[in-house]
Amino acid sequence: MSQRRLFAGTAAAVGVLALVHAGFTWPIYATLAFFGGGALIAFVGEAVVINLDWLEHHIGPKIVGVPLYVLFGWTGTIYVAFRVALLVTDGWTAVVAAGALATTYDVLTDHRGVADGHWTYIDDLPGPRYRGVPWWNFVGWFAISCLTAALAVVFL
Repeated sequence: MSQRRLFAGTAAAVGVLALVHAGFTWPIYATLAFFGGGALIAFVGEAVVINLDWLEHHIGPKIVGVPLYVLFGWTGTIYVAFRVALLVTDGWTAVVAAGALATTYDVLTDHRGVADGHWTYIDDLPGPRYRGVPWWNFVGWFAISCLTAALAVVFL
């Protein structure tokens, strides 16, 4: 199995396992809101930066440039971050904590996806980069993570 398929499969598996866990521990409407809404939020966020020519993904299958595994990977990562946040706080504080945790995870790992050739940042926006990853990626992770976690707070 190629490294790219293994990477995409692992990201998708995390999302599926998170969905199964939520299905056993949350009401169905909260699970559907979190994972369905979270996938939609992630899709829109990815589609925007792809259509702005700031980011290019190199793993398919894709819909309007957005790889399907990304939808599982985003929601799975945010779910884990939110559940960890819920161990120490609740409500809207947990939303912000989940956003911070998921973004921290991205800070620690995103550069590996670039180095391994899974995606390329092709923007020419000014501003800082961390290990080749532009600042707006981390802002996006925080915003999308908070929006997704907020779905759970509203429906739990």
